[in-house]
Amino acid sequence: CKASLALRYGKHTIEVPVVLAPMAGITNTAFRRLCREHGGGLFVSEMITSRALVERTPESMRLIRHHPSEEIRSIQLYGVDPKTIADAVKMLVDEDRADHIDLNFGCPVPKVTRKGGGAALPWKKDLFSAIVNAAVRAAGEVPVTVKMRKGIDDEHLTFIDAGKTARDAGVAAVALHGRTAEQYYSGQADWQAIAELRAALPDCQVLGNGDIWSGEDAVEMMRQTGVDGVVVGRGCLGRPWLFGDLERSISAHLKGESAPTQSSMPSLGEVAEAFYRHAQLLTEFFEEENRACRDIRKHVAWYFKGYPVGGELRAQLAMANSLDEIAELLSQLDPTSPYPGEEAEGPRGRLGGVKSCALPENWLDSQELSDSHRSQLELAELSVSGG
Repeated sequence: CKASLALRYGKHTIEVPVVLAPMAGITNTAFRRLCREHGGGLFVSEMITSRALVERTPESMRLIRHHPSEEIRSIQLYGVDPKTIADAVKMLVDEDRADHIDLNFGCPVPKVTRKGGGAALPWKKDLFSAIVNAAVRAAGEVPVTVKMRKGIDDEHLTFIDAGKTARDAGVAAVALHGRTAEQYYSGQADWQAIAELRAALPDCQVLGNGDIWSGEDAVEMMRQTGVDGVVVGRGCLGRPWLFGDLERSISAHLKGESAPTQSSMPSLGEVAEAFYRHAQLLTEFFEEENRACRDIRKHVAWYFKGYPVGGELRAQLAMANSLDEIAELLSQLDPTSPYPGEEAEGPRGRLGGVKSCALPENWLDSQELSDSHRSQLELAELSVSGG
């Protein structure tokens, strides 16, 4: 199956078939804008809990804000109740707050799966179907997509059945992270499973997620699996320029041209500029400079991975309280220091080893939802990261 250059989400055309995966505390308006300044694609919000959105909590209302420059306002919702999901979707559509809605069924965090949410939920076929169908109906002409994992573990895989259910409900695309909930972020993503889903859904756009650290990786995934596009999460942490690399590499691949070289990878000076730009955009987003400086601290190690930046300076950047202070510290770096190559590549962000997936008692006994499990699900709507 030859991928086409553009993704089609309802009336929207995404010219570069790359999607920024929702990441809690990361993919706010500031980071989305920064990534868009480097390359094209679809840039999705942090995961929003549907119940919190329906209740209009101040934090959820802040997280769904988009900058005027964001042409496709993309929001990811998480939920375990069809009615609450439908109410949240209807609110976003009626109040013209979103142009695309993604549903998260990939979260592997134990405090969510233990209550039957996230990556544990597609095991209950009736509940998964009810949620997706309710969201699509409530969305009307606004496209809905689904992001999920392979399943709970290798003995309890759900991705083929869930993919077909989502397609039949009328979603615009299905994205698969090639890991189980049990794998968390460990080991290698299973691209073969992504290829199997692509083959099982010839009449639906399929996107692949997992272990895309470079434009070369994205092209290789598309070549191996035939997916229509790729979803990038941890690979862009501290590397917003990855979207430029992805755009160039995928464009060349789809046109049958040779892959571009990595000569465009950034010098230390360019990394410092991106870091400072990120801090500026966070200041605009939070409307508070000190909070922005605190928020960017978690990005320090990701931005400067592999570059000759001493531990003391890194520590000072992680304690800076103003943009001026950040600028002064960055001025101490050698801007001509070149891209360090392999030292700056590879995994970043969360890893964690294989762990038994925490589930409600007797969850695996049946793929139909019981009354006792239904009551447990009410506790599952927590504001945590998706997967």
